[in-house]
Amino acid sequence: MKKILVSNWKMNGSMASNEQLMRDLQLGLDAFNSSKTFVNPCTVVVCPPTIYASQILRLVGTNGVMLGSQDVSMHASGAYTGEVSAAMLRDLGIRFAIVGHSERRQHHGETDEQVGLKAQAALACGITPIICVGETLAEREAHQTEAVVRRQLAAAIHAVGHCSSEILVAYEPVWAIGTGKTATPEQAQAVHAILRGQLQAATALADRVPILYGGSMNAANAKQLLAQKDVDGGLVGGASLKATDFLAMMEAASLAAA
Repeated sequence: MKKILVSNWKMNGSMASNEQLMRDLQLGLDAFNSSKTFVNPCTVVVCPPTIYASQILRLVGTNGVMLGSQDVSMHASGAYTGEVSAAMLRDLGIRFAIVGHSERRQHHGETDEQVGLKAQAALACGITPIICVGETLAEREAHQTEAVVRRQLAAAIHAVGHCSSEILVAYEPVWAIGTGKTATPEQAQAVHAILRGQLQAATALADRVPILYGGSMNAANAKQLLAQKDVDGGLVGGASLKATDFLAMMEAASLAAA
């Protein structure tokens, strides 16, 4: 399986900085594509603020980078001011949507049920949902990690039903997001193995479902994290806004899949 790197820009960017970042990434990708070192280059998904989606789609051109959204509405249409539907995202050329990110759960009160409905709405429009699960520091210290991630993933699996093999899952330990802390490769693998087992119980095609690690992955730790058996890629936040760092992670991901 190819490794997947998803770049989550969060609420960052401008027309000028976006163009510079994408041009820098383009130069790096061109070098990768012309090199014989990377036999199996990783898949790259960029998730900018939706307002910049058209700009980014123009800038990625034909270099193989795909476009994602940081969120999607659970509703198809209607009186939901500020919401963006899956059909609208599809019109923009968006192929992936992050759902249930810990920041959405924390700051917007999103529930497991709502996350499942968002995943369902995305799939209905041909968009692949990237379903985020993860525990807080208090939950980890209370030895509730397994119970929490199982509950969160179970809600999503219940919502998408027979489409369970068409999702992506991202394990993002909340205590390691934006804190500079990172789960050790062994800690990440342990949770990814739990999630893989849960997927295997839900679908015969579980091995097709990529499970990404999303807790402060960066250029320094990507190689070790991506070497783990059940870590199929990364959901990268702040580090993906630095072209040099993100290209280093792409290199690590491509080598890990070789």
